[in-house]
Amino acid sequence: MTVEEMDVEAESKQPVSSSSAVDVTPNQDGGILKEIITEGTGEKTPANGNKIFVHYVGTLTDGTKFDSSRDRGTPFDFILGKGSVIKSWDIGVATMKKGEKAVFTCKSEYAYGSSGSPPKIPPDATLIFEIELLDWQGEDLSPKKDGGIIREQLVKGESYSTPNDGALVEVHIIGRHDGREFDNRDVKFTIGEGDEEGICYGLERALEKFKKGERSLIKLKPQYAFKEKGKPEFNIPPNAEVEYEVELKSFEKAKESWELDSDGKLEQAGLFKEKGTNYFKAGKIDKALKQYKKIIKFIEHEAGFEGEKNTERQAVLLATHLNLAMCYLKLEECLEARDQCNKALEFDAQNVKGLFRRGQALLNIGEPEQGRKDFEAVLKIEPNNKAASNQILMCNKKIKEQKKNEKKIYANMFEKFAEIDKQKEEAERKKQPDVMKTLGEWGEDEREREMSEFERENPNILLLPNTSGDFKDL
Repeated sequence: MTVEEMDVEAESKQPVSSSSAVDVTPNQDGGILKEIITEGTGEKTPANGNKIFVHYVGTLTDGTKFDSSRDRGTPFDFILGKGSVIKSWDIGVATMKKGEKAVFTCKSEYAYGSSGSPPKIPPDATLIFEIELLDWQGEDLSPKKDGGIIREQLVKGESYSTPNDGALVEVHIIGRHDGREFDNRDVKFTIGEGDEEGICYGLERALEKFKKGERSLIKLKPQYAFKEKGKPEFNIPPNAEVEYEVELKSFEKAKESWELDSDGKLEQAGLFKEKGTNYFKAGKIDKALKQYKKIIKFIEHEAGFEGEKNTERQAVLLATHLNLAMCYLKLEECLEARDQCNKALEFDAQNVKGLFRRGQALLNIGEPEQGRKDFEAVLKIEPNNKAASNQILMCNKKIKEQKKNEKKIYANMFEKFAEIDKQKEEAERKKQPDVMKTLGEWGEDEREREMSEFERENPNILLLPNTSGDFKDL
């Protein structure tokens, strides 16, 4: 081989950059060059969090193929922008349209770097991928990843900050059901309290993932929309799927506990308590619960509280646990109510409300004797507490009913055991042979033997068997 031929061969192994190749790296450093082979359709491109479906062929710069979904006959899928694939894929595929086929030349710093991926990909290798974007699905934002909240991003937002629970958001929403527009408005509300403005739970959860300026299509399953009740004022039937086109215009994040000093935390706890009490009075127990739980989150730890501030913190926690217990009693979640009373009584073992509400919880979960002890403890502190006296009467009645039921259960149990024993004895008896039915007078089964001619002619003559078992006339 001549020197000229060697130069030509070496040159053929270098990555070829077509004049139509475009640098798609954010820094325009030439690390990812894209050349479109087949144009896609539409204007949409996938967004981070979307589930992507592609076919691809990966080769080294010398043409050696190291991987191919086409050879396997199955498309490859991944979640875009989550680091589940090499960096060049997260960047490059995000620029593609549906049906598009493109070739990406990726430098090692956007691929497998100095380590490579032995044995097929050497260190510091530039890789070439032919990728066809088949389709993508919206990002699943549901807490259980059950496909109940799907986001399809239409316009990307700014920066990295997103609203948190309690954030004040300003949005424009367009709601649709079965092709019909049922809502179109600007609305301002607090995340977590959106139902006050007709905003369903799933839309609130989705907004916690939005960036300022983002516009997305949110598709909601019934459990994250208006559930089995529907929304009569919007003419939404029960168990209906809906979708919203949402633009997050602005938001103000709620303060996190770690951002506040002790005074700030207590002040915030007071605001939560006021909201919770208002919700409770309005019969919105679930929302009251949420506000009371926020108080616990903000001040449950002693760090930063000293002296009078810590005393105030403990008083607020005591009241909050009592309020939570009341909420749980209203919701008939009595185990939770009992646990909240236990926590309250850790701060004040003689607290009348704590003892009374725990007694109610214990009575409701079928522990009237333990409940009676709590009501009796209330009477020791407040001898004229009529409510506690009445609850003791209810406990006594319940205890009497339980003992009566126990007696009946035990009686039925003994009868059942006796019947089982009788059946067993009867079964054993039936297994024993009936001598009178099956055996002749001399121990041989005469009923199964056919009578001889002699016996039929001489019925009054007794036959005795000989040693061989044959009968002889006597």
